[in-house]
Amino acid sequence: MELLLYIDPGTGSMLFTIIIGMVGALVYLFRVGVMKIKMILSKDKAAKINENKLPLVIFSDHKRYWTTFEPICDELEKREQITYFYTMSEDDPALKKDYKYIKCEFIGSGNTGFSRMNLLNAKIVFATTPNLDVYQWRRSKQVDYYVHIPHAPGKITMYRMFALNFYDAVMYSDDHQKMDMDKLFDGKAFCPKEFIKVGIPYMDEMYKRIQANPPAPSNGKKTVLLAPSWGPSAILSVHGEKIIDALLKTDYNIIIRPHPQSFSAEKELMDKFMAKYPESDKLSWNRDNDNFDVLNRSDILISDFSAVMYDFALVFNKPIIYASSQFDPAVYDQYFLDEEPWVIQILPQLGPALDEAQFDNIGSIIDEYINDVKYRENREKVIEEMWPNIGTSSQVIAEYLINKLKELSDK
Repeated sequence: MELLLYIDPGTGSMLFTIIIGMVGALVYLFRVGVMKIKMILSKDKAAKINENKLPLVIFSDHKRYWTTFEPICDELEKREQITYFYTMSEDDPALKKDYKYIKCEFIGSGNTGFSRMNLLNAKIVFATTPNLDVYQWRRSKQVDYYVHIPHAPGKITMYRMFALNFYDAVMYSDDHQKMDMDKLFDGKAFCPKEFIKVGIPYMDEMYKRIQANPPAPSNGKKTVLLAPSWGPSAILSVHGEKIIDALLKTDYNIIIRPHPQSFSAEKELMDKFMAKYPESDKLSWNRDNDNFDVLNRSDILISDFSAVMYDFALVFNKPIIYASSQFDPAVYDQYFLDEEPWVIQILPQLGPALDEAQFDNIGSIIDEYINDVKYRENREKVIEEMWPNIGTSSQVIAEYLINKLKELSDK
């Protein structure tokens, strides 16, 4: 029996080699099978992702940007382009629009809304929101292309740092914005691939509304609008009570319209001012989502570096005075350019400067400029520089988005 079980060393070695080879072949076949299954599943997953991919998503992080998006949505609706409008404001005016091709939805506020966007599956996301992939709003792996449009003219490098670096495309309204971006992104590893000159949709629509609703003649006291930007360089942070006290000593009606961001980023400051200066026959606070009515009924504007100055001066063709607060670029993209922003450089063409030493004489300064016409010619020149495609910008934007969708679909 022992002889029957004996295997000579040569035969044993050969059998061992055969067994090892068979085991190796089986392992290899198993791995190939697993890889094929993964590839099939991956293809199925990719096919499913592509099948469920939304064509175009417009993202709004606040209802105040509806003035920018509405004319674009109206144009996309005319062209029967299926679009999903996702808003983080539960009372966004978009939700009341009776669109057929634009699907409007409240996706939650704060982190809830951003979480929804971070997992989005779409070909194009179109937004005014800066700092994509910098703060809580991250690029989704299932989104093919991100496109940014500024919500105001002129201030494209006055966002917080790295605001536009991770967008695929950026729209702009004037050549000065493009020159600033060329300097900002020169040599950068992360920067937009495409820049598109479009115009300013909300200013186009505002101008149409003025033609239909011209300001009524003032039969009594004229109105001064104080409408600053927000942050440590803005009027209310720098001059605060001094400028409000000075304005209340004049014979004018006063409207204060803080930047909407002030009520969240500077809440204590706003609470302090609104408590100290309650509404009266002489003073009112304005928080309208749409600023058209307050601009339409005001006779002169006092601001700082807020884009509302361009609405008031260029669209309404009314006089402005700008407070000469020192702009600190430390936290903005403008810091990298090592120069004063162009939107601040052109202010002397639009109106006179006002410094704190003149506050005691602010009534006389307003008297001098409220009916002054010498800046009108300058305003017309600035319009030519800052406001291209007047009346047709939403058409330009809609056409770009539809063509980009086709390009992405053909790949």
